[in-house]
Amino acid sequence: MSGTHQYLVALGSNERHRRFGSPERVVREAGRQMSRLGEVLALAPVAKSAPIGPSRRRYANGAAVLVSDLPPPELLKALKRLEREFGRRTGGQRWSARVLDCDIIFWNGGAWHDPTLTIPHPMCRQRRFVLQPAAMIAPEWRDPATGIRIRHLLARLTKPQPVLRWAAPDPAGYVGP
Repeated sequence: MSGTHQYLVALGSNERHRRFGSPERVVREAGRQMSRLGEVLALAPVAKSAPIGPSRRRYANGAAVLVSDLPPPELLKALKRLEREFGRRTGGQRWSARVLDCDIIFWNGGAWHDPTLTIPHPMCRQRRFVLQPAAMIAPEWRDPATGIRIRHLLARLTKPQPVLRWAAPDPAGYVGP
């Protein structure tokens, strides 16, 4: 597969880096360094989010739109290499603290699945910390699995849910219309 591809990549950090400093700076620098993999068309502002899993540190999250000649498996390898360059250790506990996490969320080729990579990212629709930065830079991109735009996925996820109120049963047994 050759040609130019557009990718939406989620970025996250919740550990300081010895050179770049805070997680917010790590995410911004990682976005800049992704230019080694292609052309970064857009970078979302960094947002904070609560941790998932065992980590207690808050995350800094962002997103980037990247144009690259790399096919999805090769881009994934390059992103994992970038994570290691930033000091990410492998083999740790799932969802533990990390200096840098990069995930391919969508690409312009639709769905992709092989033993090492699934696009769209399987959990992207349930994660506000992914959808919020993504909606800032790619609100009209569509999820190939559902056909729903990113901005609508975010709206669905953040929409206030109605509170169900149960009326106490009538002691006389009246059910009413």
